[in-house]
Amino acid sequence: MDTKLYVGNLSYKTTEDDLRTLFSDTSTVVSVALIKDRDTGRSKGFAFVELSSQTEAEQAIKDLNGKMVGDREIKIDKAKPPKDNYRSY
Repeated sequence: MDTKLYVGNLSYKTTEDDLRTLFSDTSTVVSVALIKDRDTGRSKGFAFVELSSQTEAEQAIKDLNGKMVGDREIKIDKAKPPKDNYRSY
């Protein structure tokens, strides 16, 4: 089930609480993970939001993709699984 969404083009001032509020207006939010730089602790400008159902995730994409949040137009899509960083020799 694809319930995790990638949220990109976020303002560096956007917080996890901001995202939780944005998505909770139309969906049941399971988790929010704002990705931060390991050294500085500053936001990298993207996050992952997990919703309770695939239907809610699809509706959130339709409703929120391209919406202005702060001073940026956010981009929302289904999250893709992480790439395998191992090479076979």
